[in-house]
Amino acid sequence: MNIHFTDITLKATGASALTESEIIQSLWSGYGKIVRVGLEYEDVDGRALSRPNGVRDRTTQRSSLQNIDSVVVKHVHWPTSKNHPRGWNTGNSHERKVKSYQVETAFYEQFANCCDDFCRVPECFALETHGDEVFMVMEDLDASGYDGRKSYVSDADVKACLSWLAHFHATFMNEAPSNLWKIGTYWHLETRPDELAELDDPALKAAAGAIDRKLNESPFQTLVHGDAKLANFCFAADGRVAAVDFQYVGGGCGMKDVAYLVSSCLCEDECERQEAALLDYYFQTLETALTAHGKAVDFQALEENWRKLYPVAWTDFFRFLQGWSPGHWKIHRYSERLAREVLENL
Repeated sequence: MNIHFTDITLKATGASALTESEIIQSLWSGYGKIVRVGLEYEDVDGRALSRPNGVRDRTTQRSSLQNIDSVVVKHVHWPTSKNHPRGWNTGNSHERKVKSYQVETAFYEQFANCCDDFCRVPECFALETHGDEVFMVMEDLDASGYDGRKSYVSDADVKACLSWLAHFHATFMNEAPSNLWKIGTYWHLETRPDELAELDDPALKAAAGAIDRKLNESPFQTLVHGDAKLANFCFAADGRVAAVDFQYVGGGCGMKDVAYLVSSCLCEDECERQEAALLDYYFQTLETALTAHGKAVDFQALEENWRKLYPVAWTDFFRFLQGWSPGHWKIHRYSERLAREVLENL
């Protein structure tokens, strides 16, 4: 970190010194990195103090940040050369990424404080945009007990993530996506003209606009996470989850998140076998969450509408995959069956 961003972190945390303890991950296409930063403090005599890890009280004021000993820093800077892993080095790709970081900043500034422990997100301590760089200082979820990352999931794990989505969608039901993506998800048709042009499926290509309209015209709109894959969920030992990465949050039908989450967790046979039970669980949780948040919604009409849109949302993502990466492992018989049915029903 340069001196400017170091000063921001020290001021936000009240620490006297920083140590970059580990790189958590590099950002997609070379747009920066996420690092865990250790915090050091001094007492009144200038002696270094050690601070134990522990779960932070989310009601704690920022003045007591010195009770933690690490934060996560997301440092974004536009690369001098573009190096997309799948070769999509276009102007559209760069513009989409730049806006995505602006959107993530807006989410933490305007919306994150509305998320309770049922749709847990990291607390954000500092945000700064400086030239072609974005800098975020956030809570270290590992230190707060959400230190589990999973490649394979149990039924309980999938339901924990669905519960997070249900509470997130309930929290923001009928909320305007101010300063976010007007239509959320990273594969939204309007933001993916290059991939649509490469789509080698005439029927799906011709129907792409109609599929998009059906989702956008649902009378029940909320905020969608927009990239609700398994890798963006952090698991606690007691089964709770938190979510990260809000670059593609925006308005939309909640089925987009649900279909994308299921696609990231289950193989094609599991999708077929568990679809009904997982949707039942999501809608049961959504109804409870909407009631808890006092949202005046005709839930029966919402459920009927969104259940019909689940295969449409799945097909919308399938359309993107077919153009972006035709050999992707998520392109399987279950996806093809849903897409066929959606196209027939259009």
